[in-house]
Amino acid sequence: QVQLVESGGGLVQAGGSLRLSCAASGRAFSSYAMGWFRQAPGKEREFVALISGSGGYTVYADSVKGRFTISRDNARNLLYLQMNSLKPEDTAVYYCAARYGSSRYQEITAYPYWGQGTQVTVSS
Repeated sequence: QVQLVESGGGLVQAGGSLRLSCAASGRAFSSYAMGWFRQAPGKEREFVALISGSGGYTVYADSVKGRFTISRDNARNLLYLQMNSLKPEDTAVYYCAARYGSSRYQEITAYPYWGQGTQVTVSS
């Protein structure tokens, strides 16, 4: 089992950058595929990016491709989301999530472990 805690959210102007972090507790962090998801007010939670346990495989939603970068530090049990060129439509609560094993899933239901979320607000 793994516990997840996100940090790094905040208020930023359009065009700015933020880096989100997700600290994982528990053992064998590198055995877990990790994902970032977000939920805007009044909308369903949606996939943002995922990364394999080794960090060698990543997938991005079309809406963030070229602007966001997911990465991980397995020695420190940390997951990151570097967000550049932020837009007002990126405003949401951002969640990190974990699943044991395969990383090739974008569905919310494929991830049993979730953090509490961190708010990102992008002003125009």
